[in-house]
Amino acid sequence: MRHLIRFTPLRVTVSVLALFSLSACDELRGGNQVDRAISAINAVDENNLSDIMLTVADADEAVRYFQRASQENPGRIDLKRGLAQSLVRASRATESVAVWRQVTSMEGATQNDAVDMADAMIRSGQWDEADRVLDSVPPTVETYKRYRLEAMVADSNKEWQKSDSFYETAVGLTTRPAGVLNNWGYSKLTRGDYADAERLFAEAIKNDQSLFTAKNNIVLARGAQRNYSLPVIPMSQIERAQLLHTMGLSAVKQGDVRTGESLLREAIDTHPQHFEAAVRALRALES
Repeated sequence: MRHLIRFTPLRVTVSVLALFSLSACDELRGGNQVDRAISAINAVDENNLSDIMLTVADADEAVRYFQRASQENPGRIDLKRGLAQSLVRASRATESVAVWRQVTSMEGATQNDAVDMADAMIRSGQWDEADRVLDSVPPTVETYKRYRLEAMVADSNKEWQKSDSFYETAVGLTTRPAGVLNNWGYSKLTRGDYADAERLFAEAIKNDQSLFTAKNNIVLARGAQRNYSLPVIPMSQIERAQLLHTMGLSAVKQGDVRTGESLLREAIDTHPQHFEAAVRALRALES
């Protein structure tokens, strides 16, 4: 026969108190661990959010996020750094320079922060300031970005030997050299070294077949040499039309007007849609 166990009010009270005491002990023992775990999770989430804001988020949204976060945590250099980087992404380089100045004066600042500040200065047209900042960076900081910026500053000062040396070093420090090869080629183009510029643009295209700027530049380099044939490079039909347009304008600039007109007509015929820019240029020449 099954016996029913009946709890008196006193037994129930004692049982509840005992259970509560055990729970309280467990909480005291594990409370600090739980707090640390929650803090760690929050830190990971915040870092992930910062990474997202710096890469895939809308640039203006990223600026607002880092402005708010850095105001709430004024001593956090990582948030100030994120704000400076986001301002560059949002094409607000002048504002970014001001924030980079704060970053470089904070505890935990690195030489790479100074390099990034020089980048923002160049973007905002402060070439002399950027030159001074880069000169203050120790020569032991041998990064791709540092040498790319050094090359650009040397270009602005028409220090061609230094420029070539910096570009060559920068190319060797990256696995994606197309952009810096294009910049180097443009430097050669502005100096009138058209053949070398053409070679560098061709190298840039080999490294990144989607880089239309380099494709357009190689056409300018060939046109400057009165070579009006398109280079053998990957191009879509629309790109071919655009490059023929560039080549036609280059021919006109060289005084070869008839050749320019012919190239513009070919550009209009090649483009799959109405090519307004080429039509206007051709009408101007014919009139």
